[in-house]
Amino acid sequence: MNDGSPAPRRARVRAPELIGKGGWLNTGGKSLTLADLRGRCVVVDFWTFCCVNCLHVIDELRELEEKHRDTLVVVGVHSPKFVHEAEHQAVVDAVERYGVHHPVLDDPELVTWKQYAVRAWPTLVVIDPEGYVVAQHAGEGHVHAIAKLVAELEEEHAAKGTLRRGEGPYVPPEPTPGDLRFPGKALRLPGGTFLVSDTTRHALVELAADGETVLRRIGSGERGLVDGPADRAAFNEPQGLALLPDGRVAVADTVNHALRVLDPDSGTVGTLAGTGQQWWQGGATSGPAREVSLSSPWDVAWFGDRLWIAMAGVHQLWTYDPAAGTVAVAAGTTNEGLVDGPADEAWFAQPSGLAAAEDRLWIADSETSALRWIDADGNVTTAVGTGLFDFGHRDGAAEQALLQHPLGVTALPDGSVAVADTYNHALRRYDPATGEVTTLATDLREPSDAVLAEDGEILVVESARHRLTRLRLPEEAVKVASVAHRTQRQATEVAPGELDLDVVFQAPNGQKLDTRYGPSTRLLVSATPPELLADGEGQGTDLRRRLRLAADVPEGVLHVSAMAASCDDDPDNPYPACHVHQQDWGVPVRVVPDGATRLPLVLAGLDADA
Repeated sequence: MNDGSPAPRRARVRAPELIGKGGWLNTGGKSLTLADLRGRCVVVDFWTFCCVNCLHVIDELRELEEKHRDTLVVVGVHSPKFVHEAEHQAVVDAVERYGVHHPVLDDPELVTWKQYAVRAWPTLVVIDPEGYVVAQHAGEGHVHAIAKLVAELEEEHAAKGTLRRGEGPYVPPEPTPGDLRFPGKALRLPGGTFLVSDTTRHALVELAADGETVLRRIGSGERGLVDGPADRAAFNEPQGLALLPDGRVAVADTVNHALRVLDPDSGTVGTLAGTGQQWWQGGATSGPAREVSLSSPWDVAWFGDRLWIAMAGVHQLWTYDPAAGTVAVAAGTTNEGLVDGPADEAWFAQPSGLAAAEDRLWIADSETSALRWIDADGNVTTAVGTGLFDFGHRDGAAEQALLQHPLGVTALPDGSVAVADTYNHALRRYDPATGEVTTLATDLREPSDAVLAEDGEILVVESARHRLTRLRLPEEAVKVASVAHRTQRQATEVAPGELDLDVVFQAPNGQKLDTRYGPSTRLLVSATPPELLADGEGQGTDLRRRLRLAADVPEGVLHVSAMAASCDDDPDNPYPACHVHQQDWGVPVRVVPDGATRLPLVLAGLDADA
């Protein structure tokens, strides 16, 4: 752990070139080089569109981009985890879907990722106007430090005459007409019509019973958190929808970090829960619903006597109690991974789809490519899926079947469940009675949800085709060839025996570690499989720890969660602003005789003069 003393100035490192086989997006067809960006401050954002933390960073950067639009260029480098994310059209879709308003390099082979020695999604690298790397930050929540650094770089290079002002290289794509644009979830209303979250256009759309004809739009279409009548209300990338017992509709307003509510009769929109701010470690995990922050609620479902929330941003399930007007954590620890058991010990990874059945709540756990459920007693069980790094399209017995980043789940009348297997472009089915997984339909472009219609039909939300597609549930599943994958992210080779884990943290310029109330840091370590760690698991306050790897486990994943608290170093201010820095890593490791004996992970990048 750093003691707060100044670190020696690092040697200046020239930024590697930005290279990617997929080419450039949002530049009007032009390929960019670092030479084209000379004279500007550059923030390189290494992201992948499956990662909710990466989506948080895209939203965090919007204000910074606007404030420094004449001196700063943000460049996204898309570095895929899943096979589907290496498809160029999928990246094109994601850039539009999430409103990315800066140049993006499509790097399907992770060339630039490797050149910059990136280890985690997301990672932000700051390059000064002369082309040198001056900071690197892993994880989200670092934009306040980057904003301060950019301001310092502007001042320094304006004085040196090396700062160039003007319009940046971003060229917006042509808008595309249509009734829906990347719809997220759908709900059948009691009258037989369908309500759809028109995610990219920040609105809700009611369709007729045919699933095509638009009856009305709810929301202004502008990003915002505004209650009121249908034409003035505002959402921010809404997703999940659920019918409440009183006839109103709950809406997971994802980027607003809020639960909204729609009165279908009047079209009026209100807010049930959330403050409009993202939840961070240390925040309240229960209490009055409008006073507790949420984090990227992705889906909602009524189960038991409460509304359940798939809280993708913190890898948990929460509940909203309308009678008490409160929210509370119901399952998950905030650690990312696949661990079953009692609700308060279970691990999830971006739960993104919910569906209530009579005796259980089904969960599409997207980052583990898993189908899971929680029962009325609060026990979490996995039906399909093995962890963060194994995925594919394989039917058969559940213990060997594979999915790829599913976002939706639908309870079927016979007790089985349909899974919107998003990155496989398929609708799958799991039957608890037989333990078998089958494929119901393929060639569905990024299906994100499905909703039952009448007469044995199901409407699938084809998000990347911007429509609802009607299918008949077949008697027998369609058989497809088995394909299995592992993530492209390379495993870190480590030596057997002792391994020194070193989480490097340096408080940003103008801040110091906050030790007023005890230790300002926390480190939590575990492994999949658990047998990988012979010693060193558990929680502590030191950011350095000596682990001991088992000799008979050849590979696995080290799960590391680190937190540090810093406050503004201003002796004249009795109430300095404080900041929490947190990052979770899932580090694939392979045990080899000549592997590394030290594993460094950067919690927060060093500033320019560190």
